[in-house]
Amino acid sequence: MQNVILVIHLILALGLMGVVLLQRSEGGGLGMGGGDGGAVSSRGVASALSKMTWILAICFIGTSLTLTVLARREASTSSVVDGIAIEAPATDGTSPLGSDLLPPSAATPTAPAVDPLTPPRAE
Repeated sequence: MQNVILVIHLILALGLMGVVLLQRSEGGGLGMGGGDGGAVSSRGVASALSKMTWILAICFIGTSLTLTVLARREASTSSVVDGIAIEAPATDGTSPLGSDLLPPSAATPTAPAVDPLTPPRAE
């Protein structure tokens, strides 16, 4: 049931996008809708497109609400956060990289340590 409503919802979304893009903007932005009117006047087309937009929008909102209600019915009473199992890291007193954040090869200095805060002595 939910899949059928979801397919209808997606079709309504695509239809709504198409109808909105077909409508003439106030400034005639895309250059469409001009001319002498022909068989169908621009006022008649505008009202038909606006009515179609309203119908598609109402149906789209209706399917959105229906999908929300169906999803809530199928959901369990627990929260999504309750389903996440957080495992505490094993603490055996040793860290994988030694006492600092550098890898073991970089942690062993090859040169004597120099304190950056102490100025060098003049000999």
